Amino acid sequence: MVRFGSFPTAFALAALGVFTVSGAAQASDQNQPAPPKMKVVSPKSQNMSFPWNSLNTTSPAIEIRPADQLSQKDHDLLGVAEPMIAEQAGLEGMEFNEGNWTPRQIVCTSLPAHLFLRFTRNEGAGDVSEFSASVPRNGQGRIRVIPIERRGYSLFSPAPINPVTIAAFNAIRAEEPPGEEPSWLGIGLCYAALAGANPHVGEPDSSSDPEDLAAPPSLRILKQGALVGFVDTEALPRPMKWTLMFDAKGKLIKASLAPSPSPIIRRRPIASAGP
Repeated sequence: MVRFGSFPTAFALAALGVFTVSGAAQASDQNQPAPPKMKVVSPKSQNMSFPWNSLNTTSPAIEIRPADQLSQKDHDLLGVAEPMIAEQAGLEGMEFNEGNWTPRQIVCTSLPAHLFLRFTRNEGAGDVSEFSASVPRNGQGRIRVIPIERRGYSLFSPAPINPVTIAAFNAIRAEEPPGEEPSWLGIGLCYAALAGANPHVGEPDSSSDPEDLAAPPSLRILKQGALVGFVDTEALPRPMKWTLMFDAKGKLIKASLAPSPSPIIRRRPIASAGP
């Protein structure tokens, strides 16, 4: 069994969650004349479960912390979860029993009921493997592994747009207990971090198009859901634009990632003292 530093190892069982999807069908009578066009109703009056007016742009940034900064409670939880993480990673072809893997914590305050981790194995240039892991803090849920990269290659779709990543993220969110309206920006940043990014939301240049979805972070309401957009200003080699589509119940249904078309300030230039 692989060990991470001094973490103890103990076998853990994860409860399986069952998720069902319900659908509805509509019937039409061909003998009846076509109905008139329906008036578009605002999201507020549709009784949508999606908190359509909630975009907290002051959401705490995602932090990536070394494993030695884990709280004692999370340290113990990781020790118990370690065998299941190793098993799941092996099933995903991550060669978990080979080389040295370094765990770090992904701090995502928008999903407080889970401990998120990122495991990296760096064997040199072109040989880096990485995956994320989710561990429910209350024991009510499954331990999940999200592959990001294997030996320098993104074999998994890549991760940010992979339907498997999206499905895992929705399952994680379904395990969160009900509470206050979430910060949809915080939710989006957490998804980006689990998919391999170290997301930072910066300040667009004054020349940015105000209609650009991702400059600044925004929430755009659709007839049956919403779009959340933001620009990761610290992505390399250039800032990247994230667009996440949610349905009316707040379930992530699509993610896209592309180079940002907007000018982004990475660091404010220092004025020259010369003539």
